[in-house]
Amino acid sequence: MGIYHEVVVPQASPQVKGNLPADAKEIVGRRRELSEARRLLPDTRLLTLTGPGGVGKTRLGLRVAAEVRSAFPDGVWLVELAPLQDVTLLARTVAVGLGLCDQSARPSAETLADYLRDKRLLLVLDNCEHLLDACAHLASLLLSTAGQVRILATSREPLGMAGETLLAVPPLSVPEPGCPATVNEASTYDSVRLFVERAQLAVPDFTLSAENSATVVRLCQRLEGIPLAIQLAAVWIPALSPEQILERLDDRYRLLTRGFRTALPRHQTLRAAMDWSFDLCSRQEQALWARLSVFAGGFDLEAVERICAGDPFTADDVFDLVTALIDKSIVARDDHDARTRYRLLETVRQYGHERLVESGTEAELRRRHRDCFQQLVEEADAAWFTPHQTEWLNRVRLELANIRVALDFCLTVPGQARAALRMCADLYEYWVFYGAHSEARHWLDQALQLEDQPSTDRFDALAVNATIALLQGEAPTTLPLLEERRDHAHLIEDSHADALTMSISGLAAFLQGDLAAAVPLLKGALDGYGEHHDSPAHRSDRNDAFLTSVYLSFAATFLEDPRARAFAESCRKTAEASGAEWALSWGAWVVGLERWRAGDVRQAANLFQDALSRQYALDDRWGPAWVLEALAWVTAADCRAVRRAAFLLGVAENLRRLIGVSLSGFRPFAVAHDRCAAGLRESLGDKGYEAAFQRGLNIDVQDAIADAVGKRLLPEDTARAISRASSVLTSRERQVAELVAEGMSNKDIASRLVISQRTAEAHVEHILTKLGFTSRAQIAAWTRTEGGSGR
Repeated sequence: MGIYHEVVVPQASPQVKGNLPADAKEIVGRRRELSEARRLLPDTRLLTLTGPGGVGKTRLGLRVAAEVRSAFPDGVWLVELAPLQDVTLLARTVAVGLGLCDQSARPSAETLADYLRDKRLLLVLDNCEHLLDACAHLASLLLSTAGQVRILATSREPLGMAGETLLAVPPLSVPEPGCPATVNEASTYDSVRLFVERAQLAVPDFTLSAENSATVVRLCQRLEGIPLAIQLAAVWIPALSPEQILERLDDRYRLLTRGFRTALPRHQTLRAAMDWSFDLCSRQEQALWARLSVFAGGFDLEAVERICAGDPFTADDVFDLVTALIDKSIVARDDHDARTRYRLLETVRQYGHERLVESGTEAELRRRHRDCFQQLVEEADAAWFTPHQTEWLNRVRLELANIRVALDFCLTVPGQARAALRMCADLYEYWVFYGAHSEARHWLDQALQLEDQPSTDRFDALAVNATIALLQGEAPTTLPLLEERRDHAHLIEDSHADALTMSISGLAAFLQGDLAAAVPLLKGALDGYGEHHDSPAHRSDRNDAFLTSVYLSFAATFLEDPRARAFAESCRKTAEASGAEWALSWGAWVVGLERWRAGDVRQAANLFQDALSRQYALDDRWGPAWVLEALAWVTAADCRAVRRAAFLLGVAENLRRLIGVSLSGFRPFAVAHDRCAAGLRESLGDKGYEAAFQRGLNIDVQDAIADAVGKRLLPEDTARAISRASSVLTSRERQVAELVAEGMSNKDIASRLVISQRTAEAHVEHILTKLGFTSRAQIAAWTRTEGGSGR
């Protein structure tokens, strides 16, 4: 287990507004539904696409979102809810989908609403049917708070809230029975076109011909135009002719209609198509399909081999079986950098789960799944304070959905809660890095309640809970946790308990501003770690010791302890020895703060730049909030850069609001901030300070961080093209660009120039197009460079 301060969740690229998949515009037909959705969305706050499973709600929703993207300057954001089972994590999941962190002690929903308050974006909530009440409650909160946010939901049922507009998604068009089925006439129907398109993916020379068109039409009629069913049928073209597919389908449907009379006809059809496709799989393929349903969000081959292998197939058979299921459109393939992953469509996964339950092996598969991901968590913990840290950050991020399923197993199966305690403690660094503080406490609170017997695992979990509470600004919550930690430490032989408890107590004192108490506590903890940090049984102690040295350096620096420089340099050497990028960024930050306090602002600025550059590369959102703050302090020392310093203070505050952290919970930093702000107000005047601060508060934070670390927002050749393009701006557009650089909204610009808001929006769009930009922050950066106004 390791304890440390906070880092972040990976964010979207600063030049991409939204996270729609690259194939979002790929769709067959749906002209009427697309037109109706586009007509409704500008005025409709919540548009829900409804229909049975497999009818194509998700694909239609993605196409609609892609087509209206230009109307939402803050982006179109997809949140896939199918893997989510715990309703309490809904707001957290949406926040992560938006690229945000949730480190606040407040509910995620409140933090999310605050972030969206002034945003103009479209939120796509996909697969809401199993979370209807929670989705309705969250949508109501967000829409009542954020006036320019629109929500596009897909669900088998309406959310059932006031103001919801429903758009039913019907099956694709099919010819009426008895209609002529010539090639030309048949190809005008969307269902036929989809079948042909999917068949050609499997057999490129397949065509709709005079010989097969009548059969294909009957197939689509039998499948009632349901896209998923049509795709499941079309994948068998390499093995069966359309006539053979229809023959088998007809037999299966007569049987299944009698067996499922209580289901809706379209659900009968989809179930029949699933049963039919399942029956056409080999016994081994059927077994694997069912067993793959234990995964959530995706999986890799190694995990499938470990969890799913067993009669009637072995681990050596897994690759061929997965490939066969891909060919049958049962399994989808996703590439993530160098790793290939796989996933089941949700409807396919649910069907597989039914088969797994029928087999009587669900409990065993879930246990294997838990064991596999518990081991992954242990390996990730061991690799945290090493040069392999970045690799494991990405690995854990990909497996978070499966880790949640494993934790749910631990908390719902009697006698497994202690394993949940161990997993949560081992994951501490990752929970914090991804901004999942509230989620970590969600799991820990349940596990601690279920497993109340003293043990090393419980002690470590208590330490994690206490530290997270501190980092959320909840010092009172920490006290009873620390007391229990002290009361039970003597019941087991753990020579590290005292050091860990002392470190947390020292952190609490530091964050509350009691520096005189913090320094000896943290020094004592560090000395305690020094005696045992090489012990293999406590492999995380090196990280715990490093974090303690970070806190000690901070406390000694703000206390102006004469040992501060030695503490800071020692901390940095420990970081360098680890080779972990996160630790290296903190080592530079620690020494930079000490140099700032000693008056060497030039060296401090260089160190802060180094720290910020590493954090930028890691997509760190917690660290930059504090390093940018410190960079503002050293920038303020240059009388020519006071506006820049005020701007950086605004950016830092912007970041803290995004991650839900207040300066008041970090007393030494708050005092330094207030002193810096007071000096800047004296230099700039209240009006000048507020203008610069607000500009930082409203800028895109990723653009601001990129600018601060000297990363060009565009390549060199594009930057030169921008310089040439500047001459094409009209005088009015230049005037608008300057107001954008001042941080003004379109509404403010319209008021200043006495024009309509729509005209102001048009000017901004023209500027973005002419200069090849994607954000207002880039306009501001260009204006500072080209305009030479000294802003």
